[in-house]
Amino acid sequence: MLLVAGIADMAVGGLSTVVGGLRGLFRRADMAELAGEGQQEIKARGRLALDRFTASSPAHLEVLAQHVKAHRGPTGV
Repeated sequence: MLLVAGIADMAVGGLSTVVGGLRGLFRRADMAELAGEGQQEIKARGRLALDRFTASSPAHLEVLAQHVKAHRGPTGV
């Protein structure tokens, strides 16, 4: 699902840029490494796209505060 959302996000972002990047990709000798990096990029884009359209998560600082509070114990020290 993340791959599909990432690919959709890339298509909206600019198909011509992707096509130009693919032309350069096929000319590279380190294509396997670049393909792995590309897959990670697509997954990351998919996570971001899904996060935009799903229920909002708690605020980052609130999560950090709860984490610190849990580790300090009931005394807060």
